Amino acid sequence: MRVTLLVIVLTAFFSSCVVLNPKKHYVKARQKAPYDAIIVPGFPYNELDSTWHDVIKIRLLWSTFLIQNGMTTHVIYSGAAVHSPYVEATYMSLYGKAMGVDEKIMLLDTVANHSSENVFYSFLLARENGLTKIALATDPFQSGMMRPVRRKMKRIFKLRIDQIPIVFDTIRVLDTLSHPSIDVSLAYKENHTNLADKESFFKRLSGTLGMKIDWKKYRKEERKKRKYAN
Repeated sequence: MRVTLLVIVLTAFFSSCVVLNPKKHYVKARQKAPYDAIIVPGFPYNELDSTWHDVIKIRLLWSTFLIQNGMTTHVIYSGAAVHSPYVEATYMSLYGKAMGVDEKIMLLDTVANHSSENVFYSFLLARENGLTKIALATDPFQSGMMRPVRRKMKRIFKLRIDQIPIVFDTIRVLDTLSHPSIDVSLAYKENHTNLADKESFFKRLSGTLGMKIDWKKYRKEERKKRKYAN
């Protein structure tokens, strides 16, 4: 009974997550641009695959499109070595360089193990570098799923993280690029342990939902900062 109830709750949750009108959000973002930085969450690199995975392909095509069209001045590639021994942020930056993105505008978050952490740690990294006008640039499903995390961060840090979900019609037009050649060994991490071997499914799910972030700690720190600032 508990398992059935959990499945029903999770199904309802995830089905309500997807952003239904990406073009609408893109138009809004276009009006607010340029952003200081966009966050691009990672995806595991498969060394047995001869080409890039469709998920990472569309995220990189979209983020490169946003950069080239003046939507942002920096890009944050985010992701640790999670389900493969390749650091996601690092190998994405290699692809980015191969696609013409200037290395000087790249920031790498190599800490995040979960989607919520992609947003959270990228935000902290951006703020450390004086970047405060930030947007999440990923697929509509992941973008919608991160809505509760973005809301919580807005309450704590008093800064909004916008979303620029992928517009797939635009990606189809851009999808003429052949698979870029990169030296993926530069992203290889020694003595890697797959996250699935360290955490159960439900622990990984809780991480995706932001439950592994110490929100109380950061809430206290932000309150102290505002107190001393006043």
